[in-house]
Amino acid sequence: MKNLELGMSASCSRTFSEGDRKLFMKLSGENYQPGEAGKHPIPEPLIGGLFSYLLGTELPGFGTNYLKQLMAFTGKGYYNETLTATVKITRLRPEKHLVNLETICTNSIGETICHGEALVLAKDVKR
Repeated sequence: MKNLELGMSASCSRTFSEGDRKLFMKLSGENYQPGEAGKHPIPEPLIGGLFSYLLGTELPGFGTNYLKQLMAFTGKGYYNETLTATVKITRLRPEKHLVNLETICTNSIGETICHGEALVLAKDVKR
């Protein structure tokens, strides 16, 4: 857990395409219907996957064990719209190798569409 500090953050942006939508439908067996004005909303698990990506590759990094994720969805993201996910360290417990992080996802105009928190075990993390 060395090199981790309160307030550290990492972000990534992703634009899910129409091809991603079709692949997700095929993999999940779901048939998601268009939302308003024919736009297809991105399923929440794909948004959660952005946080998982950040935790496992950026902060804390490779070797992180995901223990808990709480997500509250306050809006929708849509395919062909850029979403930005951010994780930020809010608590460190070095004696237990635990890290708490705030998680936020915003849409292309900066509105928060998901917020929450994650708890990870960062015992053997390689940054």
